[in-house]
Amino acid sequence: MQMSKYEKGKIVTGCVTGIEKYGIFVGLDEYYSGLIHISEISNSFVKNINDYVNVGETIRVKVVESDDEACQVKLSIKDIDYRIGKRKRTKIEETEHGFLPLQEHLEEWIQEKKKEIVKKSIEDPGKN
Repeated sequence: MQMSKYEKGKIVTGCVTGIEKYGIFVGLDEYYSGLIHISEISNSFVKNINDYVNVGETIRVKVVESDDEACQVKLSIKDIDYRIGKRKRTKIEETEHGFLPLQEHLEEWIQEKKKEIVKKSIEDPGKN
């Protein structure tokens, strides 16, 4: 009996290729792909799968079941640290000046851009 490339319980890496309401599609290699059913995402209620992963993200997944004939794998991210290099989200904080610089310079910038557009249309009237 041949041993499966993706054994039950094994932790492997894959790339998120799609997200649907019912689960996450993961590409494991050039032949195998897998699905993390929504019930295998968290022990808690999953309201929005997009809160867990993004398409294109590389994640760790646990093999639940493997079908070598179909090259398909049932996967899970429950109870494992599935993130690889989790992106840090930084809070955008207002500076002490807020939008004041924009307010102060907006009219000047608009006039500069208008002059630039007029100059280009005079230099090459066929393009505009």
